[in-house]
Amino acid sequence: MVTGVRHNEQPGNLEAILLPCPGSPTLLLPWIPLRTCSPSPNSPRSSLSTWLPGIARRASSQLHAAETLFTRYRVSYPDGPVPKEEALQKLKALRWAVSEVQHHDGITGTESPNVSDMYIEHLTQAMMGVEELLAALFLLPQALGPASNSEAFNRQDSHSKGSHQDLEQHIIVYNPLAWNTTAIINVTVTFPMATVFDDQGQAIPAQTQSSADSNTTYDLFIVVDLGGLQHRKYLIKFSEKPGKEGSLTHHAWVVSFKRLNVSQELKTGRRLLPVLNECYKIMLDQDTNLLHSITDRHEKRTVRMTQDFWEYQVNGNVSAGPISDNYIFSANDSAVRAYKAVKMEIVPGKIITEIRQYFYREEADEDYTYSVTTRVPQSFPSGRLCYRLEQSYSLGPLLVNTEAVLRTKTSLKNNRTLFTDDNGYQMMKRPSRTFLNDTVARNYYPMVRMAYIEDDSSRLVLLSERAHGASSQSEGELEVMLHRRLWNNQEWTLGYNLTLNDSSLVRPVLWMTLGSLAATSSLYQREALELQHRPVVMPIDRPQKAWKKEPRTGSPIRPVVLPDNLHLLTLSVPGWFYSSNHTLHLRNMETGTPGSTQPDYDRVLLRIMHLYERGEDPVLSLPSTINMKEVLRGMGEVRALEERSLTGTWDIADLQRWKWKASEDPGRAESVGVKRSSVGVRGEFNVTISPKEIRTFFVYFKLK
Repeated sequence: MVTGVRHNEQPGNLEAILLPCPGSPTLLLPWIPLRTCSPSPNSPRSSLSTWLPGIARRASSQLHAAETLFTRYRVSYPDGPVPKEEALQKLKALRWAVSEVQHHDGITGTESPNVSDMYIEHLTQAMMGVEELLAALFLLPQALGPASNSEAFNRQDSHSKGSHQDLEQHIIVYNPLAWNTTAIINVTVTFPMATVFDDQGQAIPAQTQSSADSNTTYDLFIVVDLGGLQHRKYLIKFSEKPGKEGSLTHHAWVVSFKRLNVSQELKTGRRLLPVLNECYKIMLDQDTNLLHSITDRHEKRTVRMTQDFWEYQVNGNVSAGPISDNYIFSANDSAVRAYKAVKMEIVPGKIITEIRQYFYREEADEDYTYSVTTRVPQSFPSGRLCYRLEQSYSLGPLLVNTEAVLRTKTSLKNNRTLFTDDNGYQMMKRPSRTFLNDTVARNYYPMVRMAYIEDDSSRLVLLSERAHGASSQSEGELEVMLHRRLWNNQEWTLGYNLTLNDSSLVRPVLWMTLGSLAATSSLYQREALELQHRPVVMPIDRPQKAWKKEPRTGSPIRPVVLPDNLHLLTLSVPGWFYSSNHTLHLRNMETGTPGSTQPDYDRVLLRIMHLYERGEDPVLSLPSTINMKEVLRGMGEVRALEERSLTGTWDIADLQRWKWKASEDPGRAESVGVKRSSVGVRGEFNVTISPKEIRTFFVYFKLK
């Protein structure tokens, strides 16, 4: 049976459907499997603090998925069985929780453990309610029409007693992005073999293998093709025996390598083991079980590269010098290697080849302190999957006053210059600088979504699913801080219980890409969003005997697809009470005139963002023109379109923007911030979006 779902490499389990917490409205139906509410996070505080950045980012991603799905539902089923009032309440709860954690003491980790516990409780409770909403939005429309509830959801054993019948299970996979995508999802199962079919009854590629996390479960990798904002149902048929000859499901076996002591200087590079796909040749050193080099097969360039874990030892005694705490990173000295032995496993497969490396603090330790699992996509000769190396990490528990980093050392000549995004929006150049003190810490910078180093020929990009700090401390190095465990005796810190004495195990995820400057420029903006908004995977039943009659599924819902350089930043039903005429709304508030008392469920808030800066890519950096009516036809027929200010508050025609002189071309100063006439007034639905521009609209559909 399915015991959990992992979105590609995302750690953690997602059991069928979550039961709402006490006091929250329920949308569940009797046939939807349940699990009870998780307890309030009053467990030891030390186990919670570093969870927050990952939970906050996952909550934001879940909110985006739920908002887009509910908007599609409202347009298709305005009088459908999911109560719009209760659905909006669940969305509002998560909107509020995600907004709350954006406080400057939230994701930064500078809040007290009590406040961190509060953030986590609000986020997890709201996420549970929205997960229940997602289940209802996926399942309830299928119960409408000729396919009755009993046909669509009930199972009957049509076989005689005593006959053996393999079990099967259904999952729904939703793509929350407005692009067509091919993705690899990972479902944890308890059967060694499985065959997977799409909603048209066609077998699709899949792979099973022993799980790295459990001796009793298996990883089932499934290749899914999804249109923009499209969800599809997949059938998994389990078996205890291998599939038939020619089956599209491949079973991969683990190849183990003995643990090696690497604490001493060893001769390396004598025995290299290759792992290949269509984009890369990855060489692993069998003298150390570490990465040796990666060759970009398209550009035919080899970059020497190692990846391992290092630790900064920091001071916690205020009388002995500067300390590291919630607010400050102050390293005593250079980082030291955090391990003495490395073990390796390789799982060669037809969908994914997995490289598992385990790092032991002491050679004789029974348990490893660090691990990295690198997944190399196979059989994808073109597109983004070929370039994507998915890496999931496990760190902890750390020693007290230790800051753990992943160090990627390469042969790139980057002059110790780093590029990071400090706001998830634009890349900033970070040249290395030398200071009288704290040079290590003062060369660390925020990495919200991505960081990279480059030379004249190649670029190494790391994409993150949560915020980190990043640095380039030496030539060719890219260093990412993944975990901290700190304690100090500062009186103020002790008085307010501001401590990061975190003994938890954390599991961050990075995606790594290596390639030419031109190739990576066209990849990393979209890849960063595909990491943040991975497909939503939801089991809708448990493994049981086959249905007596398969429910009618019909064709998949029509996709909504934007060009590669445009991102659907927002698609939601805000449910605002106030009028779209902001001036009138303010006047009514001042005079006490009662305005609208009912939320507007038919007004859709839509934001589209251009992903690229001017000159970043020769093609993708160009302005993009789309016809909004055609783009949104997969949802429904657009009857009206209003352009708004970024917040949606003002009609664009009424907006008074600041004006200033642009100085990029001294000989040609131009006025910025002029008014733009509203689209859609006279049936005009063509919209042009310039580099790094975000345009906001109210969209009104003809309801079905």
